Amino acid sequence: MDLKLTDKRAFVSGSSKGIGLAIATALAREGARVVVNGRTEASVSAALSEILGSAPNAKVEGFAGDLGTAQAAELLNTKFPSMDILVNNLGIFEPKPFEQITDEDWRRFLEVNVLSGVRLSRMYLPGMKERNWGRIVFISSESAINTPAGMIHYGVTKTAQLALSRGLAESCAGTAVLGAAPRSIPTSGPSSRPPAASTSLPTM
Repeated sequence: MDLKLTDKRAFVSGSSKGIGLAIATALAREGARVVVNGRTEASVSAALSEILGSAPNAKVEGFAGDLGTAQAAELLNTKFPSMDILVNNLGIFEPKPFEQITDEDWRRFLEVNVLSGVRLSRMYLPGMKERNWGRIVFISSESAINTPAGMIHYGVTKTAQLALSRGLAESCAGTAVLGAAPRSIPTSGPSSRPPAASTSLPTM
């Protein structure tokens, strides 16, 4: 498949493993210049090694930082001020009864699952509009449509991602914005978003 992405600059948040890593790898194979993101230098280095192992000619760099914080987003903007493709994949999940979900839990989920994408889109969208070309993708979840009783806070943030992507799409010309709601599968733990069953890229 040729998506005509050669030398397009792409950033994938939360891409040190799971669906984020699969998306970063697919973009790199298409010739994009990809920036991989994880919370630690070790996780980013491991992801870069994995990508280069399957695509030796890939043009990849790394950015270590918790993009659930405004400080990390500002640092990213300083180091990588322009992107053609943004994939907002960063997310967390945690099974918990509604009655036990604290205000702090809600704030944490909103910061990581929603505001990370808000900040990154706000950073990179102006340049995409100026160049009249860009792609922003929000990796949501089927939980956005069928909110799980045991993870209501997670489902709410996934629904918010779809609303955000729809609103941005209505405001853009020349820049495509979309939200994907993949089916979830089990992972090793609740510290990251469940990877999706499908890792194919949407047509760019």
